[in-house]
Amino acid sequence: MDLMGMMGKLKETQQKIEDTKKRLDTVLIDEQSADGLLKITITASRKIKSISIDDSLLEDKEQLEDYLIVTLNKAIEKATDVNERELDAVARMDMPSIPGMDNLFK
Repeated sequence: MDLMGMMGKLKETQQKIEDTKKRLDTVLIDEQSADGLLKITITASRKIKSISIDDSLLEDKEQLEDYLIVTLNKAIEKATDVNERELDAVARMDMPSIPGMDNLFK
């Protein structure tokens, strides 16, 4: 087993993961309520970029709160899926084969 080669590969993989995280900051995910009255844009790293609220929702605080909760949760779920898929792909692709660690990323 080439320990130095493995350490170099791990360092390279770590850098690719960091690069992927930076790229995920620029991947935008749009989500909206079923009726389109509330729109949210979030990055794949789960940072909210914008929220657009139709004026009609401003008349009912409880309804607006419900819309925000449902729509934000859907956006966060989508962003998390994208984030995990991307980081998982980088880790699987570049990880050296270490005996006993083949189930680590499954």
